[in-house]
Formats: sequence, C-alpha cells, structure tokens
Amino acid sequence: MVTNKKIIIFTGPSLQPKEAETILKADYRPPIARGDIIQALTDEPDIIGIIDGVFHKEPAVSHKEILEALKKDVTVVGGASMGALRASELDDFGMVGVGQVYMDYKTGVIESDDDVAVVINPDTMEQLSEALISINYTFKAALKQGVINRSDYDLLIKTAKSIYYPKRSYSKVFAESGLEKSKVELLQKFLEVHAIDVKRMDALAVLDYIKKIAI
Repeated sequence: MVTNKKIIIFTGPSLQPKEAETILKADYRPPIARGDIIQALTDEPDIIGIIDGVFHKEPAVSHKEILEALKKDVTVVGGASMGALRASELDDFGMVGVGQVYMDYKTGVIESDDDVAVVINPDTMEQLSEALISINYTFKAALKQGVINRSDYDLLIKTAKSIYYPKRSYSKVFAESGLEKSKVELLQKFLEVHAIDVKRMDALAVLDYIKKIAI
C-alpha cells in the first residue's frame, strides 16, 4: 500500500522489517529505545508504530516522549511487545493499543515485561529465545486439545517462568520440567503445527490498523 502519510515503525523480532515492508511501506527502524521517539519527531511523522523495544540492556522508551508525540498530534499505535505494554499504560492519553498482548496487559492478565521479553541477534533481529506469552498461549492450546492435562500445563508454565528470559525455549522448558518423555514427544509434534506466536500475530495487526488509518 502506498500512502502520503509519513509512517515510522519500530520493529524487530516480532516481525522482521523485510517482511513488514511487503505489507506496508514505511520507515522501519530497530526496536525502540529511550530517545528514539524524540529523534523520530524531527522527521515529522504522521504515525508512529511501536512493536518491539529494548527492555533491559538499554533504557526503555519513556512515557514522556510518547506523550510528547501525542501532544504534537502524531498518531501512536502500539502492539505485540513493548508497544503493547506502553499502549496499555497510555491509551487513556490517546495512544492506540492493538492486539491480544495489549489486551492482556490492559486487563491485568500479564503485568511484567518479562512476559514478552526475548533476546535477539542485533545484526539480524532474529529472535533467539521464546516469549513467555507465546509459550503460555501454545500450552493453553495443547491443554484445550487434550495433548496435556491441567497439572502438566501448570508444571510447564511454572518451569517456563523460572527460566531467565534470554535462555527461555521450549526445549529448555521440557528438559527442566521433568515432564514424562511420552508427553514431551507429543508436545513436540504439536508444536510443529500448532505453536502460537502471539507477538507476530499482533505485529501484523498493528500494520493492518495503520494501513486502515493511513488511507
């Protein structure tokens, strides 16, 4: 889609910029850090989309700079990861939240940035660990389909939460949970087809929303 609107979108592991570019033409920038909104405002954007952002290694994007963008009548849309967290905190001030992760933050289903945090390859933006929220949705689907029972689900989620986010992966969760081998094998087969990447789904929803308002 071609638009006359100036659009800046911060993304990375949730949705790779190369793929995003095929969906919506925009100025794609790496995961947002503190100061990036202020820098972006010098380019006079009409719309800023926040998908991914830094959490721990650098200061995260501040509420103040997002409010500054809103004050300048820039539409700020967030979802999937850091964007979802900030939107849940600032939607009363005009930031737009999109997607399931945003709703989970807004309703208190999740509260910590650890639920969406992953470690990435800074050169390729490739995701090197698994987000807790995606693990949770995937195991909920496995529970619903009878692949695991409630006690299995509780054990797996407790284990996933106990693993520091840069090291969090399905294989590590299985190894540390002590879940019986037969159930692990069933889950591995389930993952091949039914693994849920909720952050990716929400990132696509952010682009879809921006496409609609950029017409």
